[in-house]
Amino acid sequence: MLYWSALLLGLGHSVAASEPTSTDIVNINEADAQKLATVLDGVGLKRAEAIELYRQENRRFYSAEELTAIRGIGESTVEKSQDRIVVE
Repeated sequence: MLYWSALLLGLGHSVAASEPTSTDIVNINEADAQKLATVLDGVGLKRAEAIELYRQENRRFYSAEELTAIRGIGESTVEKSQDRIVVE
């Protein structure tokens, strides 16, 4: 019985930990490369710098899906971080 209680308590904790907090959310139109690389799954510093460069050379993003215009960022990368992306 103690085992099952501990297991259930552990599961509840892991679910709560997976919900994004305000520090886990990123506005892809405002964040610097370091923040983008930290918050977005599958995006390292080089890709994050490419996001910044795209914004400077083209325009702001109107949806998270537009990140796929950047080489090396595909639909699956965007989907992994969808709940942490804000477009303002």
